[in-house]
Amino acid sequence: MDDRRLGEFLRARRARVRPEDVGLPDAGRRRVPGLRREELALLAGVGVSYYTRLEQGQAHNASPEVLDAIARVLGLDAHGRAHLDHLSGPARRPGSGAGAGPERVLPATRELLGAVGEVPALVVGRRADVLAWNGPGHALLAGHLDPASPEHAADRPNLARLLFLDPHGRDLYVDRRRKARAMVSNLRHVAGRYPGDARLAALIGELSIGSPEFAALWADHRVHPCEGDVYELRHPVVGSLTVTQQNLPLPRSPGQSLVLVTAAADSTSQHALTLLAQARHRHPAASPASGPAARA
Repeated sequence: MDDRRLGEFLRARRARVRPEDVGLPDAGRRRVPGLRREELALLAGVGVSYYTRLEQGQAHNASPEVLDAIARVLGLDAHGRAHLDHLSGPARRPGSGAGAGPERVLPATRELLGAVGEVPALVVGRRADVLAWNGPGHALLAGHLDPASPEHAADRPNLARLLFLDPHGRDLYVDRRRKARAMVSNLRHVAGRYPGDARLAALIGELSIGSPEFAALWADHRVHPCEGDVYELRHPVVGSLTVTQQNLPLPRSPGQSLVLVTAAADSTSQHALTLLAQARHRHPAASPASGPAARA
């Protein structure tokens, strides 16, 4: 059991539940927001002292029925419930990644990346490292970086660093707050699945120190895997466009995804992607980048 993270998660989610959300009367001003421990314990049907020990990391081996009851009161969705399971399970599970090194891209994955043609595409690892990208993917999301940087494990771009620490990444998404929430929720999901991943822990520490926005979102304990969404981009070369980003898990490489970026057929956004591809062929990018966003 990851006692510290479990307690943090329970306290953060308890603070987000209003008494009226669960049928309790609002008894006026409270010292802290959300439910009191004794209220949550009562609604979940567990003892107050047991729940208190659970938050303090002093209770172990909570049954699935108890976790289900707590998740119901906290209003957790399926992803939040799974995260609660990960935090409540053995602290060192097979594949937790305590000593995991740089991720590698299988030859079959590179073949798949090459087969998507001019569709912007990236192979992203569980820590949000860009493990590989095609030309359109590089030009759309990080054209200011060295296109060869994913090939060097020590210099791989990282999508979270780009979003929170790199000026280009901060400006690319029109509604960057929504994109930032999605990024942090996914990292929280991954951290629950790989509690011993030292590289991931170092990344989270770096982002927490370098970005107050990241630190605030991380403290919110929202959990959701990044599966894709529709975003409006403000691209420095082709201007505004609306794209759909889809993350397709790669079964033979757990934790890795193929990220595809598309636009509606015959839309101005699709034409913008075509123009960007044409511009890339006319003016191949190439100055290597420096700075925090280029490091893995």
